[in-house]
Amino acid sequence: MAARKKKKKPNEDPKRASKRKPVILPSDYSPSEDEDFMNPLQREYFRQKLIEWREEILAESSQTIVNLREETNQQPDLADRASVESSRLIELRSRDRERKLLTKIDAALRRIEDGSYGCCEETGDPISLSRLEARPVATLGIDAQKRHERLEKSFNDQ
Repeated sequence: MAARKKKKKPNEDPKRASKRKPVILPSDYSPSEDEDFMNPLQREYFRQKLIEWREEILAESSQTIVNLREETNQQPDLADRASVESSRLIELRSRDRERKLLTKIDAALRRIEDGSYGCCEETGDPISLSRLEARPVATLGIDAQKRHERLEKSFNDQ
């Protein structure tokens, strides 16, 4: 498969991105296909959504640490001990997945700042607002994601 050239479609000069005027979102704002793609309101909307998601994950992580510290006392019964260990393992796996998600959230916030957020990394085309709404850390459009998953599946099947 021939590699496609990445089209660069930054919405603005990265040097000017950090000097933007603050954007205040109306409380009932929701991105619309009728607007210019990744206009300042849409960028601020997704920036706030990503920051809120990040804060939720960090709060849950802090709560996990507190819970694990509270549960450090030894359980006398083997069944109880096994149950506690099983719960800990599940909790730690969830936190590991969320740690990886935090990396993706941070990368998405950087893309908002540099003006590349919302553009498919493979084709350079805009990612649909409905996809970004469902998965704000998306880096591929739906068609590119399907191709990626088919390719990944074919490698896993071999």
